[in-house]
Amino acid sequence: MSDLPVDDELWCRRYRPSRTATARLVCLPHAGGSATFYLPFVSALSPDVDVVAIQYPGRQDRRAEQPLTDVDALADRIHEALLRQPPLPVTFFGHSLGALIGFETIRRLEAGGSPVAHLFASSRGAPSMHRGESVHLRDDEGILSVVHYLNGTAANVLGNQEMMRAALPSLRADYQAADTYRCAPEVTIGCPVTVLTGDADPQTTVSEARAWERQTTSACTFHAFSGGHFYISEQTDSVIALLKDHFAETADDNRLPTARP
Repeated sequence: MSDLPVDDELWCRRYRPSRTATARLVCLPHAGGSATFYLPFVSALSPDVDVVAIQYPGRQDRRAEQPLTDVDALADRIHEALLRQPPLPVTFFGHSLGALIGFETIRRLEAGGSPVAHLFASSRGAPSMHRGESVHLRDDEGILSVVHYLNGTAANVLGNQEMMRAALPSLRADYQAADTYRCAPEVTIGCPVTVLTGDADPQTTVSEARAWERQTTSACTFHAFSGGHFYISEQTDSVIALLKDHFAETADDNRLPTARP
């Protein structure tokens, strides 16, 4: 783990803090994404759930910071910040790159004796499913073409060249983190995993998504939604319904471990 200090409030964004929450949801954005991507989750789940959206460096109010280019480095910083949060049963939700960062953060928590309740892995093949991509090595136009192809940025931002150019450093760094990440098939986590994917996702095949079952020693379930890589933007209500069911099922489960994060 890095010896660099972590400012917890920079990493952990609570848009609706709650003192009555009985569980925590840690939300991890996609490449080029920010904590505000998860505002619909905040509105739907608070105050019963402490929704913590992670803000990576290099974007929005952290745009002056150097973005990190390595999944392990991101997981180290997030793990360190989460260890100082008030203890609650914790669930992770990661979209695309965020699913890999969630997996690695959970590995660190479990290794330190902090169990995790669940991982929702969205729009990403299993950690061991490396596709040999090198998006981060493309020129600016090449990176922007991938973003347009996946339709991962709001329409008003996609149409604003100045805003898109400003986002390029964090986009390139995030794609480098995803492109260079490696994980052996035998590496596992101990918590249950729910895999979510779009049935027309050009970046994640069904077989790649289902391979998550080999990387948990617990249960693994699979849900396919209508849509592409960012199906979540169109199927927000359905995804939130799954999360609500999850928290309702675990609310009164005395066997659910209470993790430090």
